[in-house]
Amino acid sequence: MGSQSRQTRPGAVSLDWRRPLGRDKDDVYVGLVRKLEEAYGMFSVALDEGVGMRRVGREGQAIQILGMSAELCSWLSLPLRCLLKTMLVHARHFGVAPNLAPLNPEHFQCVRSQRVARFNELFSKVLLTRKSQFVHKISTLEDLVEELDRDYVSIAEGLAEEESSQPDQDWEQLDSAHYDLNTCLRETVVLYKSFLHALPDVQLTGFQLTLKQNCEAAHEAVTARARHVAHRRMAFLKGQ
Repeated sequence: MGSQSRQTRPGAVSLDWRRPLGRDKDDVYVGLVRKLEEAYGMFSVALDEGVGMRRVGREGQAIQILGMSAELCSWLSLPLRCLLKTMLVHARHFGVAPNLAPLNPEHFQCVRSQRVARFNELFSKVLLTRKSQFVHKISTLEDLVEELDRDYVSIAEGLAEEESSQPDQDWEQLDSAHYDLNTCLRETVVLYKSFLHALPDVQLTGFQLTLKQNCEAAHEAVTARARHVAHRRMAFLKGQ
C-alpha cells in the first residue's frame, strides 16, 4: 500500500473514469462538467466561424467574431481555473490524493505548453507522494489555463485593433491556444472524476459549497472583464 501511494497509476485513472460515481457526487460532477462543455462549445464555434470568414475574405466579420471568441475564451477559462483551484485547496487542506497520470507533452501544440507538460512529466517521477504529484499537476494546469487565456485574448485584441505585424502566424497561434485549452479541459474533467472518487462522502457538502462560491466569484470576474473589453472596443471604434 505504501509503494502505491508514492506512484502515479494511469491504469487506475482509466478505472476511475469507467466506474460510476454515487448519486450525490454524480450530480455535482455532471452539473459543472456540462457548464464547462457548453462554454467550450461556444468558444470553439466562434473561433471556427472567425477562421471561416477570414478564409473566404470577409476580414471585417472575422475580426468581429474574433472579439466575441476572446470573451468566450474567458467564459471557459475562469470557471475551469476555479474548479482547479478548489480541488487544489481542498487537497492541500484535507490530504485528498486521487489517482492520476502526468501530462503528456504530445497532447499539446504550443511550445510553452509542451515544455510545461514535459516538466510535469518529469516531476511526477521524482515527487514522493501521490498527494504532491496531484498538487503539482493541478497547479500546473491552473497556471497553464491562465496563461493560455491571457495569450489568446492578447493576440485576439491585437488582431482586432490591427496592431499585428504577422496576422497569419497570430491566427495559427489562436488555433494552437484553443487546442491546448481543450486539452486542459479534458485533463481537468478526468482528474475531477478521480478526485470525487477519492473524496470522502462527509467532505462532499463542504467541497460543493466552496466550489459554488469560487464559481460565483469567477462569474463576476468574467462579467467585469467583458465590460472592460467592451469599453475598450467602443473607445477604439470611436477613435477610427
